[in-house]
Amino acid sequence: MTILDTGTSAGTTWMVCPGCAAMIYVKRYERGDRVCPECDSHGMLTAPQRIELLLDQDSAVPLAYAATVPDPLIFTDSRPYPDRLADARRRTGLDEAVACVRGTLGGVPVVVAAMDFRFLGGSLGSAVGEAVTTAAEVALAERRPLILVTASGGARMQEGIVALMQMAKTSDALRRLDDAGVLTVSVITDPTYGGVAASYATSTDVIIAEPGARLGFAGPRVIRQTIGQTLPAGFQTAEFLLEHGVVDMICHRSALRDRLIRLVGMTVRPARPYANDAEAVFTDPAALAPADPWERVRAARRLGRPTTFDHIAGAFEEFVELHGDRLAADCPAMVAGLARLDGVPVAVIGTQKGHTAAELAAHNFGMPTPPGYRKAARVLRLAAKLGLPVVTLIDTAGAYPGITAEEQGQAVAIAENLKLLAGLPVPVVAVITGEGGSGGALALAVADRVLICENAVYSVISPEGCASILWQDAAAAPRAAQALRVDAAALLELGIADAVIPEPEGGADRQPAAATALLRRALRQAVHELRAWSASDLRAHRHARFRAFGVARNDLQENR
Repeated sequence: MTILDTGTSAGTTWMVCPGCAAMIYVKRYERGDRVCPECDSHGMLTAPQRIELLLDQDSAVPLAYAATVPDPLIFTDSRPYPDRLADARRRTGLDEAVACVRGTLGGVPVVVAAMDFRFLGGSLGSAVGEAVTTAAEVALAERRPLILVTASGGARMQEGIVALMQMAKTSDALRRLDDAGVLTVSVITDPTYGGVAASYATSTDVIIAEPGARLGFAGPRVIRQTIGQTLPAGFQTAEFLLEHGVVDMICHRSALRDRLIRLVGMTVRPARPYANDAEAVFTDPAALAPADPWERVRAARRLGRPTTFDHIAGAFEEFVELHGDRLAADCPAMVAGLARLDGVPVAVIGTQKGHTAAELAAHNFGMPTPPGYRKAARVLRLAAKLGLPVVTLIDTAGAYPGITAEEQGQAVAIAENLKLLAGLPVPVVAVITGEGGSGGALALAVADRVLICENAVYSVISPEGCASILWQDAAAAPRAAQALRVDAAALLELGIADAVIPEPEGGADRQPAAATALLRRALRQAVHELRAWSASDLRAHRHARFRAFGVARNDLQENR
């Protein structure tokens, strides 16, 4: 594809970086895809450059879309609107502020709609809305992932209310892709504001932002003029938005194509089946070595045990972590993303502790906040949309019991996850890898298969908490652990766990890599079996499983 109007004169040798004002060599700047070699700021690319950067070579084929009313309001400010359009077309070589193409990305067929800020500030008018909607309709008809690259100042004022309607039009087009289970990804570039930000830019399954890219509904100047607030440093930048749970990740331009290849590759199912690891787990409590429940509790808490990140690195391939609840924050105690298990795409969600005091503090000691559970729910819904099995890895003392958590609705967030998991139409395999603490753990464990590692524990309350309440003595924790029956063998007997994953001699902390290998074998077996089940069978089995807990078998049969 020919690159049009790079923004630098053909005869220019040196230029001033828009980000740091350093003098940089133009050819070096262009070779680096317009990323400053001094400050790493990401300069604007044209729509054709974007497409050329992302898609496989020579795979782009432009999409045709319906003609739109060229000047619906007969609008004139200092110049007639048609004159502005003609000038923008002459300067950019584009018909409109977006270019839409079919193509392939890492060999996977996709549709790309790339916006161009040079064309009237990338504003959303009827032609842009029609083009993006057409791109979504092609993606729907051909079941291709849709990638939207945004750069916009907002809705096009010269088209007034007609431009505003494009927000609804494009949003409805993306909703249809949700209903059909087609992956959507947006790439936020600087700047993305107004009607584009409040419609298709932020309603995709995955939101990727370039470093420093600004995204928001109202621009900083409007905010200052309207309400007179002083804005914090970095306000509305990608880094600010990642911290506040709005975007999934920040990706450097040099790594963007590879990241997108990995994401769209998650929609491709491998032809080869899983190998069946028939001896991967224990299902007979008698096969487990006897151990004191309190010793199991102590073993479950050892800092050397593999964390969720450790298990993800050793048991899965191609993990792409997703961040944020799209509301307010990103909880570091909850890890979520897409990965492959023996080549098969899956969603992975888990609680993360750490091996050191610094790591534990950074991850809130593995205790999720409401944004963590809402992040998990978002990825659960994505798994349901794409038809991906879900694997949850649980090691938490419980949900975070703080004032902020209660203000943000901790109980509601957990309750929503319980209900969501109960009706999920895809296989769910939960593994208690360390501590399974109360409702904070159960919020990830309403599953078709509940597995527990040999030295892991699962309980309604910690032994110390139980001892303090019932015996008024925290030192009675060993007695409480025995009474609560928190260990793997007891949980297998009670039917809470379906199987126990063996650990290396001495515990998972002695041989972490071997422990992860054993977990991988167990996951492969469970997911392999459940992938053959229909959505209705999965839901019915899950309902029967949890319906039976606490009810005498004969009474349960009479009530059905």
